[in-house]
Amino acid sequence: MTQEGEGKFTRRITIIPTNTCHKITFPIEIKSLKDGYIIADAPKFLYRNLARSYSRINAPPGLDVQFIFLGERYNLAFPWVSEYEQEEIGEIVRNMDPRNLSGLIDQMGAWVQGCADGYKFVIFKSVKPASAEERVIAKTGKALYLSSTQDDFPDSDPHPKKRLITKEIFERYLESTGVNPAYADKAAARILDGKFHKGIFSDLWVPILFQEYVIGYIHTWISDRDKKPFDYTVVDTLFQFAAVLAYSFHINGFFEKGKIKSTSFEGKVIDISASGLLFAHPHSALDSSLMPDAELMIKFSALKRIVNTNARIVRRYRDNSHSYFGCRFLDMTPEDMRFFFEFLYGKPLTDKDAGFLSGQV
Repeated sequence: MTQEGEGKFTRRITIIPTNTCHKITFPIEIKSLKDGYIIADAPKFLYRNLARSYSRINAPPGLDVQFIFLGERYNLAFPWVSEYEQEEIGEIVRNMDPRNLSGLIDQMGAWVQGCADGYKFVIFKSVKPASAEERVIAKTGKALYLSSTQDDFPDSDPHPKKRLITKEIFERYLESTGVNPAYADKAAARILDGKFHKGIFSDLWVPILFQEYVIGYIHTWISDRDKKPFDYTVVDTLFQFAAVLAYSFHINGFFEKGKIKSTSFEGKVIDISASGLLFAHPHSALDSSLMPDAELMIKFSALKRIVNTNARIVRRYRDNSHSYFGCRFLDMTPEDMRFFFEFLYGKPLTDKDAGFLSGQV
């Protein structure tokens, strides 16, 4: 650009960094042009690699969008958490029979006896969270892990899924119950002292998660000073037992009465392309089911025509009031694709264009 002068006008700019082959595109409002320099405020959004797919644009006028969650959803009388990650079934429990619930519980008890002095298995059906430990795992969906009750709560969580209650998380929980923030550290220390004086020297509480619901927990402890304290291997194994127990409850019909029929919901489309979209949805119980890899059915209404397609959530992020979901269209028919492309971009879809729409968002 060589134009100079003042004034505000909008342009879409593409930058190709010299040390990479990726293109980065963003819209800005140009305030002035002088001596080859563009003066503008920093953009709010950056779009990467749009040459591989068509640019994301604001939803055009006349486009109505409805979403239907394709997975199983439940309305259950258990504590629920807004963020969770599905635990993978590990080798130690993979060969167990998930339909035999009592057998799974017996096998878990036999395994625990090899590393602990006692354990308890609780489901929040007739028993509601009451103790501080029960309430904090029900509130967070994370495990309370104390390798030694003579030490403090963990300062950090080394696991990639961040599934442990750290010192900060526990003290924040205490503050939510009315503890003065200035004394939260001392209150946490008193809980540890109480465990030690009760003869519990290593302690572990692992939540049992079914989707976003904390349906119960596994509690195990060591009361023999000479026994090896729990390590991360014990934590990992109990998480696997918790996962297979939740699956067993599921396939044995434990949650069937709370199953919800699929219903449509609305989301605000932030931007859209011929291969995907980004939409926002207020925080809710449904929001917690919309995890990466979950599939939706999307119904578009435009120019008196209906376009249906399935889509997969490929990314999500949150702010204080909404969650945002980036989706990739999966199976739009060629006829619908041509109509949809022309509706979005105002020009026909060519064979070359079709080659760009290979699953990119």
